Amino acid sequence: MPMLIKAAGADFVAADDSFVFLEDGALDPGGDILVSLARFLEAGNALASGRAGRLGVRLSPDDAVESLEGRLGGVSVVALDFPKFRDGRAFTSAHLLRTRLGFQGEVRAVGDVLRDQAGFMVRCGFDAFVPSDGSDPETWAAAVARHRHVYQRAADGRPPAFDERRGA
Repeated sequence: MPMLIKAAGADFVAADDSFVFLEDGALDPGGDILVSLARFLEAGNALASGRAGRLGVRLSPDDAVESLEGRLGGVSVVALDFPKFRDGRAFTSAHLLRTRLGFQGEVRAVGDVLRDQAGFMVRCGFDAFVPSDGSDPETWAAAVARHRHVYQRAADGRPPAFDERRGA
């Protein structure tokens, strides 16, 4: 079973993953579930109301994250899929979730998730990761902290290098 790594302040910890992906058309087993965007848009209110478990949505790179606008109230997790390491559309989706849609829940990276991209993922707004390269929380934290300076503003709020120089 792949390890779920979650951000805990400046640290990263291994966490239990209670979410199960519910295929389109499958019966709800109860508990914490992730559903496709199509299923969520079709039956999100019915899935969210009166359930004991939490609800999450899994988006593929082709899914429009903007379609979640105004519908994120009962959502605990948005899982963004990286089908290939070179497909970066999920970075934009994470950024939009945090900045434009104001999503405060967990933004999870799933699929071909590599520690080489960890720093960029955190900057864009991801706070949970299922690494495909076998990374543990310690190596993930080291990858995120690898670069001291950043050169543009992002969802993580770190000041860019020019702001640091101006303040010094």
